[in-house]
Amino acid sequence: MLDFRAVKRSNCFHKHGHEDKCYISNNPFMIIFACIQIVLSQIPNFHKLSWLSIVAAVMSFAYSSIGLGLSIAKVAGGSNNHVRTSLTGVEVGVDVTASEKVWRMFQAIGDIAFAYAFSNVLIEIQDTLKSSPPENRVMKRASLIGIVTTTLFYVMCGLLGYAAFGNDAPGNFLTGFGFYEPFWLIDFANVCIAIHLIGAYQVFVQPIFGFVENTSKSKWPESKFINTEHSLNVPVLGSLEVNLFRVVWRTTYVIITAVVAMMFPFFNDFLGLIGSLSFWPLTVYFPIEMYIKQSKMQRFSFTWVWLKILSWVCLIVSIISAAGSIQGLAQDLKKYQPFKAQQ
Repeated sequence: MLDFRAVKRSNCFHKHGHEDKCYISNNPFMIIFACIQIVLSQIPNFHKLSWLSIVAAVMSFAYSSIGLGLSIAKVAGGSNNHVRTSLTGVEVGVDVTASEKVWRMFQAIGDIAFAYAFSNVLIEIQDTLKSSPPENRVMKRASLIGIVTTTLFYVMCGLLGYAAFGNDAPGNFLTGFGFYEPFWLIDFANVCIAIHLIGAYQVFVQPIFGFVENTSKSKWPESKFINTEHSLNVPVLGSLEVNLFRVVWRTTYVIITAVVAMMFPFFNDFLGLIGSLSFWPLTVYFPIEMYIKQSKMQRFSFTWVWLKILSWVCLIVSIISAAGSIQGLAQDLKKYQPFKAQQ
């Protein structure tokens, strides 16, 4: 994982100086991450992940607050006098070419889209709620609070990060080493990021696991390999239900994703591409169409028209961000060497 690797690089910079290259392979940390996910993936029911979600949320708040605090300290300390800032961001002809700036803007749109592409887990979360108070009321309130809170943090990180680093701001001011000191605080923040990603991986992958397993059970109801649960006594944990198909399928999935991540370590571009591909259909189109259908909304009414406009605008945004992410991946592949340590 980039974050475990960032901890090791932080200690390297502290020991050898900020000018040292500190090349460290990400592959061993990806293997450790995959091993952790293989174990966590055997949790059979989504509702049993509530504790993991809480831990991930706390970690997210912790590292975001640390990043904001360090940015404020850098700006307030007056050490940012040399920072170049401008109303339109990086300068064409100085930092980037005109075409590079356009493509980077498209990629940034994809990153933003990915940050809000959470709709695929909403139904799974709603299934874990009690019937009183009504689920729809709880979900509306939770979604509003979640969106407002994350948007506030995103905006603050963007504004304060740019104020601290200007046009030379790294893609991630923690793992990208916008800050070097205090190194122990940077280490702690990166550990928080790692723990958050461990939990986030499970939250997003559990619906995929559930879909494949439920589909398989309905398609092959007579298969003992797919449907039989075996009781296994584990010290401390007690009796656990183990399904061989679940073990094989989930372990295989985690291994494949880990190998792909080690082969193609293009984190931001992949995030942008995934976000652009999933944002419009899952976060915009289907929810809008379901709402129109459920409410029996009249065609060409005011609400119907602006919902359709919103959907089409978001489709354009998704197409633009996908193009930017594909272009970024193409540029990365030109200098790509599989399984090679990245700086």
